[in-house]
Amino acid sequence: MTIGENSAQDRRSREGHATTRLEHCVAHTLRVIEAARIEREDAPVKAARRHLAEIYGVTRLNRRLERNRHSA
Repeated sequence: MTIGENSAQDRRSREGHATTRLEHCVAHTLRVIEAARIEREDAPVKAARRHLAEIYGVTRLNRRLERNRHSA
């Protein structure tokens, strides 16, 4: 094998290793996303998120009404 052949083989080996690492990272990220999705769908978490959304909506409405009172 020549030096050129060795360097080409090494480069392919590094590229293959990088591809494998990327695939593992993507797989891990997808597992984390799936776990978060499942957690969000859990009844206590879903109820808490709904409650916070209601509070946020009421707060926004109160701020808007207050601004309207001040501008009128």
